Amino acid sequence: MKIGQAEGWTKAQMFIAQEAYFLDEKLWDEWLDLYLPDSEYWVPAWGDNGELTDDPQSQISMIYYPNRGGLEDRVFRIRTGTSAASTPALRTNHLFTLLKLEELDDGYEVRTNWLTESFREDQCLSYRGHAIYRLVERDGQLKIASKRTVVLDPVTDTVLDFYTI
Repeated sequence: MKIGQAEGWTKAQMFIAQEAYFLDEKLWDEWLDLYLPDSEYWVPAWGDNGELTDDPQSQISMIYYPNRGGLEDRVFRIRTGTSAASTPALRTNHLFTLLKLEELDDGYEVRTNWLTESFREDQCLSYRGHAIYRLVERDGQLKIASKRTVVLDPVTDTVLDFYTI
């Protein structure tokens, strides 16, 4: 690994750790600020053939927002208690491992493996998977231009939300 790559690796790792921290602490505004206004957030679903769906426009997804507005709406519904799936909001513990970093002209493509544990009363749920981020530099800071999260679990015990995966 070259020195420049090590710096990118460290920056990406610190950035994704910050995202995990904001989610676990429910610092929704800080978390939303990590995303560009036109960032895509996608969690594809597993099709009947055992393959992931590959087009959020024409196939089913677990979660799909073409821009940050969808995430802002989810946060609003959690804050106002109008989200039955997130009332009360689960306590979470996000763990991740940075696996791959590719330098792009304006940032990085990053691949992580992740594990999220969620807790409510006497219930503990664990989900795992991987995510591919496209991080770009804006005004000297990294921002999320897109995030594609794959949940490996074939069955979920509850409705998944952005903060539980």
